[in-house]
Amino acid sequence: MAVGLRNLRWMSLVLGVLNILVVLMGAFLIFRTHRFCDRRFLHPFLAVSVTALLRVLVMFHSAIAQEAAATLILDDSNDLLTRLQRRARYKKWLWWSRCSAVVIVLQFCSATFLVLKSADYFSTHGCLLESKWDHDLLFFFMILVSFLAIMQCFAGSDVLKWRSFYETHDNAWKCHYSEVFDNGIRETLCCLGRVKYLRALEEDEVYSVARLLGDLVAYRASGTGHMELLAALALLQSHGKSSESYEESIELPEMQIREAAALHKFAEAAYTGPLLDVGRNPFIFPCAWLYRQGILSPWTRNRRPALDGDNWWRGHAAAFLNYVDLPPEVLRHGRVSQVKCQAAYFIVVLHHLQSVVIAIRGTETPEDLITDGLCKECTLSADDLAGLINCNYIPSDIKKKVTSTFPHYGHSGIVEASRELFMQIEGNPEEPDSESYGLLSNLLGFGCECFGYNVRIVGHSLGGAIAALLGLQLYNRYPNLHVYSYGPLPCLDLVVANACSEFVTSIIFGNEFSSRLSIGSVMRLRAAAITSLSQDPKTDSAMIFRLARRFLYLSKYQRNKPEASGTIVPEDLNHQICGSHCEADNKGSNKQEVPEVPLWAETQSIKRDLLVPANCGEYMNPFDDSEDCLNNKHEEFSLWSDTRARDHIVEIDNAEFTNPFAIDARSIDDPVSQFIDTVPNSENPSADDPPEMYLPGLVIHVVPEQKSPQPQTDLQTSWRMQERRKCYRAYLANRESFKDIIVSPSMFLDHLPWRCHDALQKILKAQFANDQVGQV
Repeated sequence: MAVGLRNLRWMSLVLGVLNILVVLMGAFLIFRTHRFCDRRFLHPFLAVSVTALLRVLVMFHSAIAQEAAATLILDDSNDLLTRLQRRARYKKWLWWSRCSAVVIVLQFCSATFLVLKSADYFSTHGCLLESKWDHDLLFFFMILVSFLAIMQCFAGSDVLKWRSFYETHDNAWKCHYSEVFDNGIRETLCCLGRVKYLRALEEDEVYSVARLLGDLVAYRASGTGHMELLAALALLQSHGKSSESYEESIELPEMQIREAAALHKFAEAAYTGPLLDVGRNPFIFPCAWLYRQGILSPWTRNRRPALDGDNWWRGHAAAFLNYVDLPPEVLRHGRVSQVKCQAAYFIVVLHHLQSVVIAIRGTETPEDLITDGLCKECTLSADDLAGLINCNYIPSDIKKKVTSTFPHYGHSGIVEASRELFMQIEGNPEEPDSESYGLLSNLLGFGCECFGYNVRIVGHSLGGAIAALLGLQLYNRYPNLHVYSYGPLPCLDLVVANACSEFVTSIIFGNEFSSRLSIGSVMRLRAAAITSLSQDPKTDSAMIFRLARRFLYLSKYQRNKPEASGTIVPEDLNHQICGSHCEADNKGSNKQEVPEVPLWAETQSIKRDLLVPANCGEYMNPFDDSEDCLNNKHEEFSLWSDTRARDHIVEIDNAEFTNPFAIDARSIDDPVSQFIDTVPNSENPSADDPPEMYLPGLVIHVVPEQKSPQPQTDLQTSWRMQERRKCYRAYLANRESFKDIIVSPSMFLDHLPWRCHDALQKILKAQFANDQVGQV
């Protein structure tokens, strides 16, 4: 495939012409002025001309490398040799792109040098030119060089248009972005000291994560840019409305959240790296982290336990102990791992509470991010569910439902990490009846030091999800076990997630994103973005239809799963989907007024809203360190399955809303209606839909308490004052209410572990105050 003018970016063509013009004008000016000016004055002209020539040469080689990479990406082959060649060509193009970036920097520096040197020379010596024409040409050259240097900083390094090669080839865009993410992740890991990932040639975990990310960015096949999707998400947030009430929800009593609040500090303390201190002390975090690591007290090193993977001064053990404020002898074992699918953990023995606590760290290292990214479904084995199907304390009807509905699925990265952690602390699952050689058995076995003690497994985020799956493997061995997961990821299918509610509790704070993040939720979020765009009367309807066509095609492609990797959208797809409406919008003529109708999304097959309200201060969907806090006997939770999710309808004022999709919600020409029918739906799943992942166990939702607005002074309106004055409540929730991502300003902040801890403490204080008032 030869590179033609149609493949060139118009900006690249302009830059190439201007750089050639700079080279020619520079050579001409050097020839014209060398007789009148000092030779030192000619050095900037020479530098500018040489860098412009280098830029033209680099653009030429970059175009060749880009064309070679695009041609191979279009190849339908998916064998190992083709993948290696594809990676090699992509790296070659990337190398030339970086050379281009270096040359652009040199051009900017040489242009600056030319302007400064010329101003200094003319003000000091002057320069006698032969004519006014030469004088004007010199100043035009300086303006051209300056403009070109600035223009190239914003133009980017691409010479050719990727779309001219890929067009609407869906798999080509997926493959292209897979290479982009794969190389970017590997180079980032290499910069962080993980050189082995940059040298890997086989399909490792980085390749799996990059391929998944490439699938999510495949909307580029229809011409939709990244900024358009971000604009849709912004509209989705601005359209959020709700007046949710908790009057009919079940509020948890103090005894059911006291232990969860007391154990939260162990899950938070498991973050022994700098991440915890960066969030809590953003300005002085180096000092806070070094203090927590015990750098200032090196004489206590030998008293700290030696953990696997710890540094030489045993800083991670010191950081954990300093945070929970406990003596070194309580920390019996642990590991600080930096390997994918290997969780960091700490085992603590609390004799005064007769409890053994296993704290599992959440996402802190790049390897943890890889574990998070391995989110494809994984089949759970009988050993993974041993705590359910082999336990005499689980009701028989629950066990029967679990065994009769095999296979069951889980988050593959979390499942692998929990299996490895089980081997670390307990033993060989292939011989469950044999004497175990694990750490827990040595502590909790008959006649051992902690025989009869309670077992509590805690973790935040990724650590909470791993803790839940670890509990599924251990509950049959330790019936006094309970898992507390704070802000976990959805990691189990619905049957297993419900079945483990007897011994797993998931606590969700506000609108945190992690507890709603799954492949299905991301796909539904894209559909919600189209819905949000359709409600904005100022939005270009042609762009909306283009978004709908993109999603419709991708959904059909994923349903059909064609074996050929070079499937192309038919040429008449635009007419089949959009019909004359797109044509009318694009031409801007023959526009007709459409009748006002209610929101079309209410009539579609998805029962729950695609538009999830975003104001965390007004709405959260409720479905789904005192010393003696742990002295309270743990109260067993019953499986909650009666309360059902309520459907919410977003009300739209028809007097102020014109729906661009109001042609006919049932029409075959309506692309959005067709797309909504293809969105993965857990209530009516298709055989090709990925299994829906849910939060494990009993779900508790911690939300701000609804209060009537009160007049506030300027001092009280500060953010910190409002946060301190805010009250919270904890309600039983339906796990199905956490299937969709809530686009909210607090969706990331609510995931910070200390926010959940502070909210739990405020709930306990409020309940204690109410009890005191009641006694009076």
